[in-house]
Amino acid sequence: MDDTIRLVLAEHGKLAVDVNSIDESTDLFASGMTSHASVNVMLALEDAFDIEFAENMLKKSTFESIAAIRAGVLEMTSA
Repeated sequence: MDDTIRLVLAEHGKLAVDVNSIDESTDLFASGMTSHASVNVMLALEDAFDIEFAENMLKKSTFESIAAIRAGVLEMTSA
């Protein structure tokens, strides 16, 4: 799962650093991801994992780190 998340971030996150060089708790917004890029990341994650994020999850904190994204994906795949 983390590999897929990192791949999506590499393709859509527009990070200022190599996604493979960051820790799972690194703030992605501090690493260069914009709110616009986070929407593209969200859409790509939905496609990659065949999920749809719940409306209450559509907030910055859901996409602020790899760990937060993983938690969100896990919540949606177990729903």
